[in-house]
Amino acid sequence: MTPRLTIGPNQYFWSAKKKIDFYNRIADEAPVDTVYLGEVVCSKRQPFFDDHLPEVAERLQRGGKTVVVCGLAEVMLKRERKASEALVETADLWEIEVNNAAALLHMGGKAHRVGQFMNVYNPETMRHLSARGATHFCVPAELPGESVALMADEAAKLGVGLEVQVFGRASLATSARCYHARAHGRTKDNCQFVCEEDADGMPLDTRDGQSFLRVNGIQTLSHSYVNLVAEAPDMARMGVSDLRLMPQDVDMVAVARCFADVAKGAIDGTEAEARLDAMSLEPPFSNGFWYGEAGHRRIAAKAAALH
Repeated sequence: MTPRLTIGPNQYFWSAKKKIDFYNRIADEAPVDTVYLGEVVCSKRQPFFDDHLPEVAERLQRGGKTVVVCGLAEVMLKRERKASEALVETADLWEIEVNNAAALLHMGGKAHRVGQFMNVYNPETMRHLSARGATHFCVPAELPGESVALMADEAAKLGVGLEVQVFGRASLATSARCYHARAHGRTKDNCQFVCEEDADGMPLDTRDGQSFLRVNGIQTLSHSYVNLVAEAPDMARMGVSDLRLMPQDVDMVAVARCFADVAKGAIDGTEAEARLDAMSLEPPFSNGFWYGEAGHRRIAAKAAALH
């Protein structure tokens, strides 16, 4: 089985122009099958891009991509509940990905995808949600490979898709408070959208100056980029249907081409790792979660070409 490539939802507060330029390039140049759109982190950011979403979706579809629109990971306020309800109402226009159980209240059995913020950790949960309309699951980034194998077996039995994040910062937590605003002496309600100043997240170091995490509004992310290009062949053999590349402020087309070359067997995982290393990205790579180790670790893996 050759997994498809996807571009996950953009977790950062980029300007509308930067996002439009990013998705136009993805539409024209990136060898990916599916692109996820929509705000997943902060409802205050939604109005800045929602008006552009239909044109961006249409542009991606003209580029041969499947478009999926995502819901918020955290739903607490009235406007966020309304946004979740409005998302469900668009299910006839494009596929949707649910990232919070609040949206399930409005689904009424409609087909939908389940995103990695929903924390589907085991086959039993997958089976339960599949019976209620879920057709595709993206598992959390911290799930180890042994668990993914079990999920892949269950996905095959249920006839649903299974997606794994293979590139980009891992989302570790979301909070009711906005870390970004607090760091700048502001409140969440008066944040003045300070998160826009950090296109790839705000660095959070330890007291002795070691890079530790990244802060993105209410979200805590890994400092390192997850990089599972060498593990992609194992995922293919397990039956993982989709490999998710999370948008970062780097050349995502070059990243996608590297993963695509592995997927079609043009290069093996070792060469792919070397190509990604040669990009000299500022954050380190990590794959520890996949091996049941500390997530920030990078563990050598025996790579093989997909067949």
